[in-house]
Amino acid sequence: MTRLPLAILAAALAAPAAAEPPGLPAGFQSRMVAVPGAEIFVQVGGSGDPVVLLHGNPESGDMWGPLAAALAPRHTVIVPDLRGLGRSSRPEGGYDQATQAADIRAVVEALGFDTATLVGHDLGGIVAYAYAARYPGKVTRLAFLEAPIPGVGPWEEVKAFPALWHWNFGGPDAERLVAGRERVYFDHFWNAFAVDPSKIGDEVRDHYAAQYAAPGGMRAAFAQFAAFAEDARQNAGAENRKLTIPVLAVGAERAFGPYPATFMRSVATDVRAVVIPGTGHWLMEENPAATVALLHDFIDGE
Repeated sequence: MTRLPLAILAAALAAPAAAEPPGLPAGFQSRMVAVPGAEIFVQVGGSGDPVVLLHGNPESGDMWGPLAAALAPRHTVIVPDLRGLGRSSRPEGGYDQATQAADIRAVVEALGFDTATLVGHDLGGIVAYAYAARYPGKVTRLAFLEAPIPGVGPWEEVKAFPALWHWNFGGPDAERLVAGRERVYFDHFWNAFAVDPSKIGDEVRDHYAAQYAAPGGMRAAFAQFAAFAEDARQNAGAENRKLTIPVLAVGAERAFGPYPATFMRSVATDVRAVVIPGTGHWLMEENPAATVALLHDFIDGE
């Protein structure tokens, strides 16, 4: 485990008591990008070499506000909502990692870019890895935050964790159970996977719960997890075709911990591992200062 630099530790101690309401900085523009079978909502701001920020569940691209603000002076920051989530369309299918990586590739190209740095948290980390693996030479750096990789490394061990029961929860009856109670359902994960749940305020929780309560939102959310078996099949043999780009694997001490690095070392040769202390799964909400400092250093550090 890599020790955090003193600057990052200082930033962690200075982290605010509660996350700001989610959203990207003023000046970011939004548009819909048509991809095969779906439309992807994307927010774009800044200028320079592109950085793509991919969110997890149960959030949307709005989670990246502090990082987008830090990167925009030197980078074009591209923030999609994953297929089916946030304000993207909610098709019946296409929730496997390869299809979603193709969605993001189409977004990058539609915005006039070829290569990019990728940052992914949770489900976004799975898609970011799939993108890097499927488009060699198109990713300059990869930051992989609080995520597994289906089918490789310690996958069988991790998917058996009791706390991850929701990976096997879904279907029409689950949708009926959660309908109208999206906030209650998500509160369980925001509370159980956080060190200090009070740092995820009501405005943040209500914002995301409303997005997922939109028609088809929970069906699409459950479909992301249902696709893990297909993702694992797509990753067969990944250990034999390792990424060679710089990878930052970030875990939270009170969540995945060292596992993101273990997964990444199964599929990449140049991995820097960091575990952020005293933090749960929700890195951007619980400890935005340390998370932003770490990612800014990885992306722009010499």
